[in-house]
Amino acid sequence: MGSGRTSSLVSNDSFRERSSLRSESFSERRDSETVPETGCLSIIVLGASGDLAKKKTFPALFNLYRQGFLQPNEVHIFGYARTKISDDGLRDRIRGYLIEGKGTSSGHSEDLSKFLQLIKYVSGSYNDGEGFQLLDKEISEHELSKNSQEGTSRRLFYLALPPSVYPSVCRMIRSYCMNKSDLGGWTRIVVEKPFGKDLDSSEQLSAQLGELFDEPQLFRIDHYLGKELVQNLLVLRFANRFFLPLWNRDNISNIQIVFREDFGTEGRGGYFDEYGIIRDIIQNHLLQVLCLVAMEKPVSVKPEHIRDEKVKVLQSVLPISFDEVVLGQYEGYTDDLTVSNDSNTPTFATVVLHIHNERWEGVPFILKAGKALNSRKAEIRVQFKDVPGDIFKCKKQGRNEFVIRLQPLEAMYMKLTVKKPGLDMSTIQSELDLSYGQRYQDVTIPEAYERLILDTIRGDQQHFVRRDELKAAWEVFTPLLHKIDEGGLKPLPYKPGTRGPAEADELLAKSGYVQTHGYVWVPPSL
Repeated sequence: MGSGRTSSLVSNDSFRERSSLRSESFSERRDSETVPETGCLSIIVLGASGDLAKKKTFPALFNLYRQGFLQPNEVHIFGYARTKISDDGLRDRIRGYLIEGKGTSSGHSEDLSKFLQLIKYVSGSYNDGEGFQLLDKEISEHELSKNSQEGTSRRLFYLALPPSVYPSVCRMIRSYCMNKSDLGGWTRIVVEKPFGKDLDSSEQLSAQLGELFDEPQLFRIDHYLGKELVQNLLVLRFANRFFLPLWNRDNISNIQIVFREDFGTEGRGGYFDEYGIIRDIIQNHLLQVLCLVAMEKPVSVKPEHIRDEKVKVLQSVLPISFDEVVLGQYEGYTDDLTVSNDSNTPTFATVVLHIHNERWEGVPFILKAGKALNSRKAEIRVQFKDVPGDIFKCKKQGRNEFVIRLQPLEAMYMKLTVKKPGLDMSTIQSELDLSYGQRYQDVTIPEAYERLILDTIRGDQQHFVRRDELKAAWEVFTPLLHKIDEGGLKPLPYKPGTRGPAEADELLAKSGYVQTHGYVWVPPSL
C-alpha cells in the first residue's frame, strides 16, 4: 500500500509538472506575440479601390499606424486592383475615410501625411500573371530597400474582394508573390465572408484554397469576432466564479442572439438578394457568437484549444425544424431595381437552434436578424428561469436577464428585481450596469478590423474561422437555405420601422421567452 501511494504521488507530481510545461498563460502568450519579428512587413490590399478597402481596411491600418503597431521603418502598404490610377490617385480616394471622426489636429494631419506616403498602388488583373509579377517586383524592391534578407520578410495579403475571385487570386499569389525561402518570414492570406453559399460551395472553395496554402496561412475573417464584447465572452464566462454554476439548463430558460438594423439594403439590393439575411448575418456572425456563449471551457487560451471547443458546439446542434423558423421581407424591398419583383429572399429571420448536450439540453437558442426594423442594435440576451416559490408575487414584472450589448453603446447589464424605494414593501425591476462609455471614458475601443489585422500579423488565429468549423456551420444551415431557395419557405411581409413579422414574437413566446413589460434599459449619461 505504501509503495503504491508513493508511486501515485510521484505520478501526480510528474503529471502536474508536465502540465505546467505544456500550459501557457494568457499574459505570456500575449507578450510573446508582441515580440518584433525580423524582416520588413508588406501589407497588400487586393481590391484596394473597392468600398470594403476604403471604409474598413485602410482606416484600420491607419489606426494601427497611429498607435505604433505599424512602424514606418519596417512596413509598406500596397494597393492592388484593376482600376488604372496612380499612387496619388489611391491616396486621394481613401484620404476622406481616414479623417472621418478623427479631428483635424496638426498631429493627426502629420500622421495622415506620413501614412499615405507608405502606400503604393499597382494595377493589374486578378487572373493574369503579369500584374502579380509587377506586384512582386514592387514588394521585393521595398524589401531590398529595408535590407531584409531574402525569406525573412513578412507578406500579408488582404483579399477585400468577392469570393468568386479568391481561387484565381490565390493561385496568382502562390505562383508569383510568395517569400522565396523560409528563414523566419511568412505569407498569410486574409479572406472575407461569405465563404460560399452552402456546404458544397464552401467545401469547394476550401479545397481550392487548401491546395495552395496550409491552414496556418489562411485567416478567414469574421469581424464580429473582433468586437470588444464578443472578445470579452470567454473572460466573462470562465474568469468569474458566480457564472459557473448558473450557465446551464438548470437555470437558463432561453438565450437570444439578436442583430437589428433600422435601414434597408440601401444600394446593396443586388448583392443582398443573392445571399439573404441568413447567409449575410446569421450563419456566420450570430452563429460564431453562439459558439462562444455555449462552448465548454477550453484546455487553455491557445487558439486551437478554443476553436476545438467551438467545433464541438456546432457538431452538437440538432437539425433545424422548419416549424421553428419565421422569415420576413420588408415592404418596398423589391422596389430596388436590382432586386427581382418575385424575390423570395428574406430580409428578416428568426431561427431556433437546440444543442444536444448535457449543459444545454432543452434550452432554445434564438437567433434573430433583420433589416428595416424599429431599432439598431446587436445583443446577447440570457433569460433565466422563474424563481421557485415566489413569495413577493413579482413574477409578472419579468425574469432575471443578463444582457450583453455588442453595439452600439457597448454595455453589459443584469436585470434583477429589487425593493422599490419607499415605505411600502413593493418590488421593481432595475439593473446592475457596466456601460463601457461611462466606466472606461479614457479608453478608445478599437474597431474590429484593427484587432483582427493585428492578430493576423501576430499569427494568432483564435478569432478566425477554422476549416472544420466553417464546414460544421454550413451543415447546420444548408438544409434550411436550400428549402428557402427552392421556394418551400416564404417570407412574410412586414412594414419598415416595426419589430418584424408578428409571427416572430409568437415563436419567441412558444420557445419560452417572457417579455418584460414596463422596463426599459436606459444607457447612463456621463
